[in-house]
Amino acid sequence: MRLYTKSGDTGETGLIDGSRVPKDHRRVVACGELDELNAALGMVMSVCGETAWRAQMAKIQDRLFVLGAELANPGRDPAAPAIGDGDVKLLEQWIDAATDAVEPLKEFIFPGGSELAARLHLARTVCRRAERNVVSLARAESIAGGVITYVNRLADLLFAWARLANKRAGVEDLIWTAPDTS
Repeated sequence: MRLYTKSGDTGETGLIDGSRVPKDHRRVVACGELDELNAALGMVMSVCGETAWRAQMAKIQDRLFVLGAELANPGRDPAAPAIGDGDVKLLEQWIDAATDAVEPLKEFIFPGGSELAARLHLARTVCRRAERNVVSLARAESIAGGVITYVNRLADLLFAWARLANKRAGVEDLIWTAPDTS
């Protein structure tokens, strides 16, 4: 099987239900954002020595494939795998565990610090962009209810993990200080 099909050479692509849409269609853009997020998580995993985090990230990567399949199938089969409340609750448990392990956040922080934290912050910003595109799609077309919630929680988790990564590396969060305007 060849990697190229030539079916996209006219600027259209196929969705799971067999329909063809322009490559800049909201559904395709949202799927592309999730794909980029998945790649950003792969970049995080490439420097992450934490076995537990790597396993959790692999689970998230799997869920992102499920999300992409949900978005790429406007006539979604109810029997197909889907994101559910349990997936969101799992992210919330991981957020709580990471948040409980660091000092309470009292100021805005800059993204950065250790290499792992910086990559997590970058993945978080990709996640927020994906979230914005999923919201845009949801305003125009019907999507499964848990998609937006999952992506929103995932961005929160990536932020919490970035803070924890800095703590474990002995690197302080970079605090933003409001300029003195007096």
